[in-house]
Amino acid sequence: MLTSGPERQGAWLLLLSLLLLAAWETGSSQVHYSVPEEAKHGSFVGRIAQDLGLELVELVPRLFRVASKGRGDLLEINLQNGILFVNSRIDREELCGRSVECSIHLEVIVDRPLQVFHVEVEIKDINDNPPVFPATHKNLFISETRPLDSHFSLEGASDADIGANALLTYRLSPNEYFSLEVPTNDEQVTPLELVLKKPLDREVTSELLLVLKATDGGKPELTGTVELNITVLDVNDNAPVFDKAVYRIKLLENARNGTLVIRLNASDLDEGSNGHILYSFATDVSSNTEASFRIDSNSGEIKVNGKIDFEEIKLWKLQIEAVDKGNPPMFGHCTILIEVLDINDNAPELLVTSLLLSIPEDAPPGTVIALISVTDHDAGGNAQVTCSLTPQVPFKLVSTFKNYYSLVLDSALDREKVSEYALVLIARDGGSPSLSTTASVSVEVADVNDNAPAFAQPEYTVLVKENNPPGCHIFTVSARDADAQENALVSYSLVERRVGERALSSYVSVHAESGKVYALQPLDHEELELLQFQVSARDAGVPPLGSNVTLQVFVLDENDNAPALLLPGPGGGAGALSQLVARSVGAGHVVAKVRAVDADSGYNAWLSYELQPAAGGARSPFRVGLYTGEISTTRDLDEADAPRQRLLVLVKDHGEPALTATATVLLSLEDSGQAPKASSRASTGAAGAEAALVDVNVYLIIAICAVSSLLVLTLLLYTALRCSAPPSEGACGPGKPTLVCSSAVGSWSYSQQRRQRVCSGEGPPKTDLMAFSPSVPPGSSSGDIGDQQEFCENVSTVILRCIMPINVNHIVVH
Repeated sequence: MLTSGPERQGAWLLLLSLLLLAAWETGSSQVHYSVPEEAKHGSFVGRIAQDLGLELVELVPRLFRVASKGRGDLLEINLQNGILFVNSRIDREELCGRSVECSIHLEVIVDRPLQVFHVEVEIKDINDNPPVFPATHKNLFISETRPLDSHFSLEGASDADIGANALLTYRLSPNEYFSLEVPTNDEQVTPLELVLKKPLDREVTSELLLVLKATDGGKPELTGTVELNITVLDVNDNAPVFDKAVYRIKLLENARNGTLVIRLNASDLDEGSNGHILYSFATDVSSNTEASFRIDSNSGEIKVNGKIDFEEIKLWKLQIEAVDKGNPPMFGHCTILIEVLDINDNAPELLVTSLLLSIPEDAPPGTVIALISVTDHDAGGNAQVTCSLTPQVPFKLVSTFKNYYSLVLDSALDREKVSEYALVLIARDGGSPSLSTTASVSVEVADVNDNAPAFAQPEYTVLVKENNPPGCHIFTVSARDADAQENALVSYSLVERRVGERALSSYVSVHAESGKVYALQPLDHEELELLQFQVSARDAGVPPLGSNVTLQVFVLDENDNAPALLLPGPGGGAGALSQLVARSVGAGHVVAKVRAVDADSGYNAWLSYELQPAAGGARSPFRVGLYTGEISTTRDLDEADAPRQRLLVLVKDHGEPALTATATVLLSLEDSGQAPKASSRASTGAAGAEAALVDVNVYLIIAICAVSSLLVLTLLLYTALRCSAPPSEGACGPGKPTLVCSSAVGSWSYSQQRRQRVCSGEGPPKTDLMAFSPSVPPGSSSGDIGDQQEFCENVSTVILRCIMPINVNHIVVH
């Protein structure tokens, strides 16, 4: 068969339309189930998990759930087997009324990742509603003069079911006068009618009682009945007749009261009162009809009397009676179908289902926060709704299905900048003028631990006076965390380390909550001038974040140490400085020197020397240097000067208040003839010692270098015993920390009194080796002194050479 060009082109267009329709249906397909109404609890509907392609084991971990708008308790899902079942009674008529299609739309939601499936469950009608007549009894008044084939309207029964279950058949109880005429058109607009088959004779039969039975087409059949009580009247034999049996009217909803709907016109062939017609609603009219419309009984005008709402009733069916004033009266009937036209009088409705009460600030874009559904009770373009969101927010709306949206995260969040968003959803319909509605959604941004505690500066300098009381507060550190709640709860702790031989925690501590730093013991400037350590601040987040700050604690010196005299005696302690002075020395000659040290520093350790006035006010031939401590003559000595001079030298520091010490200097004045003898004797002894020292040094050096440090210690103890003064004077006893020996070249002292001064955790303790001017105890014989000095001189030379490379870090020679 050949087709022309236009026909071929039309065929191609038809084929293309079918393909596009098939593609659209595939893209928007849903899972469909059907279940009969009134199904028992637990009735099987479908294997929803299997049909959606989900495994049973992932239903619970993925938070498988069902959302149904307003009908959440009708259907339920067994998470153990993935079966959708009936949870409670389903009444199709209650859900959908007489609508041909009745479905329950479900949203199936699973997380990880988030998916939304749309499931449609069709509710199948069963024959559970019998036919119902408007009333169980109906009275009919029929004149005996009515001709054969006269028709009398009856209100048919209604069935709440649909389809075949609502397809009604009528049967009239057997009688000889009337038959039943049932309309054959689908709308059944024309009412049922009784048809008179045999003339009535009131004298024979004045009343008839008939039963009208309605049977539906369901399985099993259900029936309803109405009793017809027919009263036969006499005379008035013409009933009013309307122009039309059915009137069709269109009326806008929300029409004002008093709006004219229709003016009816009926005629009666009778004359006089038998032809005077009155209009009214049928006796079995519903209360809604009387509340919404009114009819003028004389003019037949029907007007609006109440609210006309398209969303409640879209089609009104009014049964009107026209009755004359005959005796008996005669009735005419007509039907008015009023179609209500929709206007845009309903704003859209928003339903927001929040999935997250709060969203963490590190949530990725695309996170679903809420589900939104939009409905509009209007029809056509008035029900076309668009949804929008407040601009300039990190969220957006994503359409998931018709009139369904998801509120999702569009960009990154920062709780420290914005902690809560007040979103405004706007739904606007397509009516003219359009109507809109808004809904507020509050989205709280939950904090995550993404900010470490921060100090105002990386390092602090703290000044603390020495001799502080134990446990005193010296400083407070403070760190701020920009996070919230436990993520901003900061605790402080020390960064533990060693300070010399002790732990840092033995010096200071920090309060974990307040950040207050305490000194646990009195600090000594002479022992520790600078204490440098770190304090750590950690928050309570998971995982915790932290930072450190450095504290430099400078210990300020206090004048807490008096000057200490360095005298040639046991331990360099208290005693007198003895010195031989020739009478022949001239003015300004230095005869002795007072040496003193102060453990403090700065002005507190700056010493000055003063010579105390002699007893009796006598003028002394000696003076002392203010800052040198050198004792010198102020004039030439003569025979009038006492042979023994006792001088008191006051040593004072410059602290506040100043501390002092007093040194006693004993000067023995000798004639010039005795001084050379002593000097010659000292020179002879020194020469002999020097000759003997050459041989001793070689052997001692080899021995000391060959043995361990224990030998050195033994030698030190032995030397201390040989060089010590009598036990009563307590000089160089065993176990003492200071070794003092006198020789022709002077006195030396090995002391461990001075130790580490600046403590930052590094370096060993330091020791000092000090040498002093010779001192000969009074009362000793020159021979003993010479032997003792000769031995100590040899030994001291060996000890200096062996000890200095090993232990001595600092030597002070005076």
